[in-house]
Amino acid sequence: MKELFEDIIAVPATFRPDGEIIGYTRQGRPLLAHRFGRGRCRVSLIAGCHADEPVGPRFLSHLVGYLAHLAPEVPLLKSYQWWIVPHANPDGEEENRQWYTDRDEAIDLLGYLTHFKRELPGDDMEFGFPRDPEDLEARPENRGIVQWWKTADHPFQLHVSLHGIAFAGGPWFLIEPAWASRCQHLKSVCRQAVKEMGYRLHDVDRQGEKGFRRLEKGFCTRPGWQAMARYFLDRQDESTAGKFRPSSMEAIRSLGGDPLTLVSEMPLFLLPGVGKTLGPPDPEALRWKERIEGWKAGIGRGGKVGRAILREAAEFGLEAMSVRDQMRLQWELIAAGVEQVQLKAGPMGAD
Repeated sequence: MKELFEDIIAVPATFRPDGEIIGYTRQGRPLLAHRFGRGRCRVSLIAGCHADEPVGPRFLSHLVGYLAHLAPEVPLLKSYQWWIVPHANPDGEEENRQWYTDRDEAIDLLGYLTHFKRELPGDDMEFGFPRDPEDLEARPENRGIVQWWKTADHPFQLHVSLHGIAFAGGPWFLIEPAWASRCQHLKSVCRQAVKEMGYRLHDVDRQGEKGFRRLEKGFCTRPGWQAMARYFLDRQDESTAGKFRPSSMEAIRSLGGDPLTLVSEMPLFLLPGVGKTLGPPDPEALRWKERIEGWKAGIGRGGKVGRAILREAAEFGLEAMSVRDQMRLQWELIAAGVEQVQLKAGPMGAD
């Protein structure tokens, strides 16, 4: 399956076949979803839950266009069902459009630092899915997605939420805690792909904070909403703690079965040195955090400051990660996830 990547991205991201309107955003934009195939292996893909992470939605736009062109008897449609929400937050996408396009080969550092907008807890889409059917205060986008998932006639086997991370040492992969000991094949595939592409895995040990538990270099458990809330409660911030809701991973597992849930974390910008000393704390990560916060503080003071930021970034070795490579690794994770669930369940054909 992973060999299909070149064919997938050959379909322009701007080609967007008609999808199903599964709801409307806060600002009244239609929320589009796509379903392809009729197989017994049900795969859910979502992106854009953090609207300042544009590469996942871009890749899913390519994938939706590719799947829309396939004949019904092609194995990719005969053996699988693909449930895809290319962008969970069209309002946030519009707000972030000042600093990226679907043609960028890499993200511009100054554009990102100047214009990125990220929603805070309470508005955060990833941790905004309804706590229960009566939770009408959840965002309409989240409620629409859950209602659409509920129309599946059987549980999902795989759910992948495509995310990015602004600054990191390299690609990072988050795994469903219930599957942490069952993903050796997936980890091997992703590890090898990262190595062959000339990157190094991001490595951090957060010691369970917010649900992030390090499994091995480059791999960690995905966070959970109750662990997120507990983090803020421990700091006497009850207001922030009360704003968290289940993630897409937790929401889809609540529908039944034992789906493998995965999160891709592809860096927009690569930080040399991070992860060499695992910590915590990682001294190089702390130095980079201080530099980046300084850049953000100074970015609004004119072109001279911007040029100084670029010189300093180059001096310390920061570079933008290829958008194409980010998309390739997102597809590697999806394909490896499909293979992993099939290893558990055996071959899955059409209903």
